[in-house]
Amino acid sequence: MKIDAHQHFWKIDRADYGWLTPEQSMLYRDFLPDDLSPQLESAGVDGTVLVQAAPTTQETAFLLSLAEQHAFVRGVVGWVNFASRTASDEIEHLASHPAVVGLRPMIQDIPDLNWMLQPELKPAFDALIASDLTLDALILPRHLGNLQRLLDLYPTMRVVINHGAKPQIRQGAFAEWASDMATLAQETSAFCKLSGLVTEAAENWTIEDLAPYVEHLLDTFGPRRLIWGSDWPVCQLGGGYQRWLSATDTLLGGFSEADRAAIFGLNAVAAYRIPD
Repeated sequence: MKIDAHQHFWKIDRADYGWLTPEQSMLYRDFLPDDLSPQLESAGVDGTVLVQAAPTTQETAFLLSLAEQHAFVRGVVGWVNFASRTASDEIEHLASHPAVVGLRPMIQDIPDLNWMLQPELKPAFDALIASDLTLDALILPRHLGNLQRLLDLYPTMRVVINHGAKPQIRQGAFAEWASDMATLAQETSAFCKLSGLVTEAAENWTIEDLAPYVEHLLDTFGPRRLIWGSDWPVCQLGGGYQRWLSATDTLLGGFSEADRAAIFGLNAVAAYRIPD
């Protein structure tokens, strides 16, 4: 089973994508299942994990309606306000939907660096764990220390780090990110998505630009905890679906078929408890 573990849909007139503006001309249009299906067929992808892109419960409901209509969506990562007094009830309710596999607070956009460590969020994290859902950690390199502290507090919580924690490839920053990621990989059971790297690199990126970062993730998390995702349609900004897939094929060229099968699908099944 080949799974694209990170893709989005959005509809502009829903008006809850605060980060999406007309200045982002390549992305500022509707992206819906009929746009993605040909790319999945061309890539031989059997299913996807559909990930929220707006911090609203209304968008999560919209994504679930699409999942109900399109069998290739094998799981939905939704959104709940973790700071709400009703968060635990909302999480329990969402978890009752068979398509919901995880939740993603948009941590990278929250000004408070220590947000995830607030004691007030404990009911939400406890409900997430009790509901057997996965936390998608949308973070930046500056959040890595706190993510490790969070996992010290909730060691049984399944976590998938999005986009390799968005290393600053364009700026050539490596050492601090690499050290923090190595510590997280060694001291926690977190998974990490091999996704989103092309939009952190320069517009004219090459395989050589990505290689040190991908190799470090492979060395630290290993082929049983890395999960491939396209980050479509955001990957359009970095050359598109097929270019990233081709780059990944090259970067994983030295790995066995079993390791590649894990990265391209089986690890997503394990991390999100996707039925096969």
